Amino acid sequence: MTVPTLNYVTCPDPAGSHRMAYWLWGAADAAHVVVCAHGLSRQGRDFDVLARALVERSPLPLRVVCPDVVGRGRSDWLADPMGYGIPTYVGDMLQMLGQLHAASPVRTLDWVGTSMGGLIGMALAGTPNLPLPAPVRRLVLNDVGPVIQWTALQRIGAYLGNTGRFDDVQQAADAMWQVSQGFGPHTPEQWLALSQAMVKPLEGGGVTLHYDPAIAVPFRKLDEAAANAGQAALWAAYDAIRARTLLLRGARSDLLAAETAQEMTRRGPRARLVAFEGVGHAPTLVAPDQVEAVASFLLTESLPDEEPRSRTG
Repeated sequence: MTVPTLNYVTCPDPAGSHRMAYWLWGAADAAHVVVCAHGLSRQGRDFDVLARALVERSPLPLRVVCPDVVGRGRSDWLADPMGYGIPTYVGDMLQMLGQLHAASPVRTLDWVGTSMGGLIGMALAGTPNLPLPAPVRRLVLNDVGPVIQWTALQRIGAYLGNTGRFDDVQQAADAMWQVSQGFGPHTPEQWLALSQAMVKPLEGGGVTLHYDPAIAVPFRKLDEAAANAGQAALWAAYDAIRARTLLLRGARSDLLAAETAQEMTRRGPRARLVAFEGVGHAPTLVAPDQVEAVASFLLTESLPDEEPRSRTG
């Protein structure tokens, strides 16, 4: 079975530096790189099922890279919690991509982003003159867009930062399920697999959630007026995207409104929209139909109105 390797990149910050972890699947020297970026309180192993499927199905060598965004998973925690935000995350991703490119040139770059990871992808694909090793060719936005519903942010804020203490992974998984029903139907085995990397051991026994509770500090300083004010900048980034874009939406999502999703199909990159019934925020990309939607979009040699990519690497 294909398994990932754990790697680190050193990233500058006002306190000096921090290390960001990332999980590397597939061929370490492949010219085609797919980055999969997780949601606000998640981590890179969320993409195990998708990453394995992409590597196994790709007709050409492929590198799938799944970072633990700083403050999560195996990455360091920031000294200043106000650094937890999209500008820091974008800078860290540029450092990671630079390291990957130095190890073996990146010729084709695709991005899969769930929720917060999608916002990072929008910033990378929609900001001109960033030092990317290659332009973002195809972009998958998983249940996120320029307009984020305030009620969803309030819901997330109610539990964010409560990392808890649990006897074992199963107890933690049960607790996480109580606030994650929007992810849609999962078998007990699927949910336990998704939960394994969501915890870390505590001294004296038991486990706690993997992330820095301080990621909630800047989140809780956000008010509805500030959230609404940020929409214009997010739409500007979205409208500047030139990558072919696939927009996934949980049909019951409380974060990405159906109206916003439809608007995203009409402007900017004119995303192709795929909705999943019985799912809210956000699809976990574990179910076969969700994996198929992403894999077929990323691994199809060419799409209408798109030049075929080079077969180098």
